[in-house]
Amino acid sequence: MTSSKRIAFIVILGALAALLPATSARAQVVAEPPEESQMRMKLGPFYLNPTLTLTNAGVDTNVFNDADNAHPQSDFTVTISPKTDIWMRLARTWVQGVISEDLVWYKKFANQRSANNDWKVNWVVPLTRIAFSVGGDRLSAKERPGFEIDLRTQRSETAYNGVVEVRALSKTFFGARAEHRDITFDQTDVFLGANLNTELTRTTTTGAVTIRNRLTPLTNLTIDIARAQDRFVFNPLRDSDSTQVSVGLKFDRLALIKGGLQFGIRHFVPITSGLPGFTGMTMATDLTYVLFGSTRLAMQAARDVQYSYDVNQPYYVQTSVTGSVAQQIFGPFDVQGRIGAARLAYTTREGTVVQVADRVDHTTTYGVGLGYHMGQDLRLAFNIDQNKRDSAVDGRTYHGLRYGTAVTYGF
Repeated sequence: MTSSKRIAFIVILGALAALLPATSARAQVVAEPPEESQMRMKLGPFYLNPTLTLTNAGVDTNVFNDADNAHPQSDFTVTISPKTDIWMRLARTWVQGVISEDLVWYKKFANQRSANNDWKVNWVVPLTRIAFSVGGDRLSAKERPGFEIDLRTQRSETAYNGVVEVRALSKTFFGARAEHRDITFDQTDVFLGANLNTELTRTTTTGAVTIRNRLTPLTNLTIDIARAQDRFVFNPLRDSDSTQVSVGLKFDRLALIKGGLQFGIRHFVPITSGLPGFTGMTMATDLTYVLFGSTRLAMQAARDVQYSYDVNQPYYVQTSVTGSVAQQIFGPFDVQGRIGAARLAYTTREGTVVQVADRVDHTTTYGVGLGYHMGQDLRLAFNIDQNKRDSAVDGRTYHGLRYGTAVTYGF
């Protein structure tokens, strides 16, 4: 199937899903496939759960994140994001797949257009006392890889993974997981004088042991001990090992609070001398709570080590928090407020000369939106969002405004 046919197929699935009524879902446990009632569509042997979003259908006043004195340029842009969860029964096992696309279009700057895709597949074997899965992930995207790099760079990732979990007691499970991931940047992409392929192309190998306790039918407590190795293909000065111990709570989608939170300690050790390591707290939180059936609260928070394009400041600790409040005002109308902030704390390699040593950059975002619900899962909205980055490095401070319409289905 060609790329254009594949994209059209996923868009059609998302459009078909918009014509079907939503169904309820029951609580799930780890490695347990869904019931038929949890999926919106059935197509032959496939159970499908498509979603579709149209975002950023409007104006981006700073397409390239240029500084104010560099005359930022604006353009009209649209992003369409179809996604389909697929399950297929295979004897007593299941094959699970996820197909995600981001179709990004700019009216004036054609070189900013992209068709990003992410394909995941897993073979899930849920036996009586043991469950395991093996699978892979293939990502191809032209996008900004984080808060730091403003270039929309072409990146591909290929991963292979395996998970096994054994029920030791009635509510306690012991498991292990492993993953190997190859991350490759385009050879021609250069950002602020740094070739991103030379600086950031790498392989990451991770192994972990886990303990999971089912506190309630809707809540799981997890303990995770992981060991990771990052090996850079063209720049071994960046190689590192790290060990992380974390504790988390995972809530089912039918619980009062949905999502999960995880806190841990990472010991990050660069292989080469002259670069200080990092030992500190990490976190990954994504929570949603609906109050009185009309107020939706959401929060995401993260803290971990990220790699920089600059070999003299090769990594930074990123701490970010975002939150939103959506309030139904009358009938099908709602209003939403959003706010977020991120802190990027860089570490400088010893003996190097940089413009600002051990600098800290800050990004902030805030916005509002007015929405109209058409049925249970379909929402139309008009959004305005302001983005800003502050940095002590010349030319790295910018701000931009985005405004336009959005359509979401199935979330």
